[in-house]
Amino acid sequence: MKPLRVAEEAMVTSSTKDEILSKFHIGQKVRLVKDIRNDGTFPYAKVGEILVKAGDEGFVRDVGDFLQTIRVYEVNFMGANHIYGCREFELEALEEDVYQQEVEEELAWIKRHRETQSKQKES
Repeated sequence: MKPLRVAEEAMVTSSTKDEILSKFHIGQKVRLVKDIRNDGTFPYAKVGEILVKAGDEGFVRDVGDFLQTIRVYEVNFMGANHIYGCREFELEALEEDVYQQEVEEELAWIKRHRETQSKQKES
């Protein structure tokens, strides 16, 4: 796969590391597992300068895609007082993924509701 040039010193390739579904969800607390360096998209620091250090914690504000191929998590790092885009492999969850449990509960409720509706129509 041919890399995409983002800045002179930074290269981006689409990732096979990302899960099909988002690994993290809005509001989830996460920790950075590797330093984030400026790839040229942050105008207030030199390219290559460390913006956020590994171990810093934050909350996922949004989940999006860059060029429709690369999942990016918008994370608010409280200590850095900034919001940065992070790749999935740069983060680890600090909280249990309650979102997935909510989805499973909602799907179970929908299934029960449809069964009830079917029984009422048959009666």
